[in-house]
Amino acid sequence: MKQYFNLFDFKQKVNYRTEILAGLTVAMTMIPESLSFAILAGFPPLVGLYAAFIMGLVTAVFGGRPGMVSGGAGATVIVLIALMKSNGLEYVFAAVALAGVIQILIGLFKLGKFIRLVPQPVMFGFVNGLAIIIFMSQLEQFKTIVNGESVWLSGSPMFIMTGLVALTIAIVIFLPKVTKAVPASLVAIIVVFGLVLGFGIETKTVADIASISGGFPPFHIPNITLSLETLKIIFPYALIMASVGLTEGLLTLNLVDEMTGTKGSGNRECIAQGCANILNGFFFGMGGCPMIAQTLVNLSAGSRARLSGIVASLAILVIILFGAPVIEQLPIAALVGVMIMVAIGTFEWVSFRIINKMPKHDIFVLLLVAAITVVLHNLALAVLIGVIISALVFAWESAKRIRARKYIDDKGVKHYEIYGPLFFGSTTIFAEKFDVFNDPDEVVVDFKESKITDMSAIDAVNKLTERYAKVGKKIHLRHLSADCRQLLHDANDVIDINIMEDPTYKVAAN
Repeated sequence: MKQYFNLFDFKQKVNYRTEILAGLTVAMTMIPESLSFAILAGFPPLVGLYAAFIMGLVTAVFGGRPGMVSGGAGATVIVLIALMKSNGLEYVFAAVALAGVIQILIGLFKLGKFIRLVPQPVMFGFVNGLAIIIFMSQLEQFKTIVNGESVWLSGSPMFIMTGLVALTIAIVIFLPKVTKAVPASLVAIIVVFGLVLGFGIETKTVADIASISGGFPPFHIPNITLSLETLKIIFPYALIMASVGLTEGLLTLNLVDEMTGTKGSGNRECIAQGCANILNGFFFGMGGCPMIAQTLVNLSAGSRARLSGIVASLAILVIILFGAPVIEQLPIAALVGVMIMVAIGTFEWVSFRIINKMPKHDIFVLLLVAAITVVLHNLALAVLIGVIISALVFAWESAKRIRARKYIDDKGVKHYEIYGPLFFGSTTIFAEKFDVFNDPDEVVVDFKESKITDMSAIDAVNKLTERYAKVGKKIHLRHLSADCRQLLHDANDVIDINIMEDPTYKVAAN
């Protein structure tokens, strides 16, 4: 019989069994990934597991939405590799804690909302690039170390690894067609584990990556000199780590919102991430952020609440304390199979179906963001470049929309009715619409269907009035909105607004 309860502030029914099984599945997939990234960065292996436990627990309880899973993610760890090599682990802990402070400030000032500025093509490129990274990272498990070099498996080890991965994928695909009572990925891991143990199959296990046995995360104040010089060293890394973590986290939050039809809180997620990273800095963790792969594992297992994330993080701690000898025997092939299915599920296949219907510039942005994500593994840079290009394209397209309808009334006054926004991108075209020398002595510029939006627009209006003034002609501005008039009033040192005084058109500046 299903048991339900309300967890914290989210009013929803939660299925005990589904959440616990999903949490255990997530824990199994987080362990090898956290270990791999810790070793890649040159950290002690337990630093990665402590990060998975701390990030997972804090964000599961206090994060911006149920269902999201955080841990020692590669996106943030990659940022810290250079700092580790140049200054050592103590500076890494300090940078992680400082990144947490930055993230809290971003959340407190409610800056998380700016994730709304990320266009859909950028989202497609980000997700597709991330899916490719997840898939490519699994191929590394088909290699082994020989004489200090990484080489591909061959012969029986390769056939065994491939067969076990294929079995895992088959179970994940076909079991849901039979029953959805338990997560297919967890069943696949257990079945492959049982086969390897029962038949004594020689294959790569978690123990081949690193030992995961240890104690509680120890409290540790980073052993650094508190000085301006130290701040200069760690601040750039902290800022980049905070940005990468929030970018990946908020994009993941948006993705989960779309998948579940619910709404999370970006600012709350920023604060939760920041708190978790501060704790990482003082409890021997490498920091992290939401992990899209594990989040998708969690959602595909049926989780929609916070309990699964809590279970996953506590399971990792229990494994560190007591279960390491068993978990170290888990076949890597089972975990690789699960992650390959996650990569397939992550990829936005719909982007292929609609690509021929997308504008060319959106296709370019999608492919560029995906390429940068895959090649540089820098999610924040990929998204930033995508947003900048999309914004420039939008500005260019908007600039081309400004038009002017011209006519002369029965009093001999020439009217210019402006259509479209007047901003930095459209000021040149705006200026070209006017025939200053051939116009009559009185001109009206009507902004009923337009809007003055920025300082460049104000300057364009000012230059236009100066051009008419030089030839002794009078110009009136008509139908300016209240905010446009305020802009002009605020810029009265730049623009000579007394020329707008005209009782007929009621546009005088007070």
